[in-house]
Order: sequence, then C-alpha cells, then structure tokens
Amino acid sequence: MRRTCFSLCALILLSYSPGMFAQSYSGSAKSPATTQAHDGQHDFDFEDGTWKIHLKRLDHPLTGSNTWIEFDGTSTTQRLWDGAAHLEQFETVGATGHVEGLTYRLYRPESHQWYIYWVNRKDGILGEPTIGEFTNGVGTFVDQELYNGKMILVRFIWSEITPNSAHFEQAFSTDAGKTWEVNWITDQVRQNDESNKAH
Repeated sequence: MRRTCFSLCALILLSYSPGMFAQSYSGSAKSPATTQAHDGQHDFDFEDGTWKIHLKRLDHPLTGSNTWIEFDGTSTTQRLWDGAAHLEQFETVGATGHVEGLTYRLYRPESHQWYIYWVNRKDGILGEPTIGEFTNGVGTFVDQELYNGKMILVRFIWSEITPNSAHFEQAFSTDAGKTWEVNWITDQVRQNDESNKAH
C-alpha cells in the first residue's frame, strides 16, 4: 500500500506544470462556490495608445548587483477582440543599447485570467506566459521559468494606474516567492497627440 501511495504522489507531482504552479502562487484560482469571478476582459484597456516610457533595468539580476541602467523610449498598444487581446510594441534606448520587443496579452474568459507573452526582437523567442489578474486596481502575474540554469519565479505587477500614467515592475524569486528581487521598472506617461484622442 505504501508503494502504491508513493507512486500516486509521484504522478501528481509530475503532472503539476509550471503554469499551474504560477496560477496557484498568484492566488488566481477561483472558488465558484464562494466567489463570483471578475470579468477582466477590459482590465488592460487603459494601455491603449502611445506612451512615453522611462525604464530602469537591473544589471545582472540575482548576482547581488546594485547597478541600474536607464532607458527612455515609447510603447504603443493596440486593443483587439473588444479588449480580450492587446498587442504592444515597446522600444527604448539607453547608454548600454537598445531594448525592443512585443507584448501579447490574451484574456481567457473561462479562467478570468490574462496570459502575457513577451518576445525580444534580439532573439525572436516567445517566452512562457505570465498568468494572473487584477484585484483592486493592481495586476499581479506570475510564471515559472528557467533562468541561468535554474528554475525561478517571475512576477509582473501593474499599479498606480490612472488615465494618463501607470507603473510596472518585474521581479525574480529563487525561493518559491518568499523573497523577490525587482529588476525591471517602467513608468509611463501618455502622449496626448491627436491620433490618440481619436482612438
């Protein structure tokens, strides 16, 4: 009986995917019997349009580095599928070079969660989805990724959202979310040109 129980536990652990772990960590799993799920299809509508971006990026994360590199640029986001999808083009320039990429945000109505995909123009590789939702105006999104040969947690937080500004942070954790190191901070201000007003 002990051997049977051990085998069953092993099968359960093997079937527990990184995406499931991220969903569990973020507290995003719903309890239909006790709560009514929030329809978050329009939670990213604030991102529509063109923004001025100021980016601070930690040099060599998870090494004890305190060196931050600063960039400035723009991002432009287009809303699709009545808010259930967004495509963002991101481009900044700093002292150490050029950061350019695309973000795909896709809403899954069955789970009431957002799946966020990032691809850097430098390598063209679409990363693992970072999964989560907004609660009380703050968006928290988590996934598990391989970084420099070890599995870590990656967390996105959107906060301080107004019609004309927003704050974003990315952080890494090597201890299952007990502690976090922030390594990417962006503050953005809307560009109020005529095309954005029309949009």
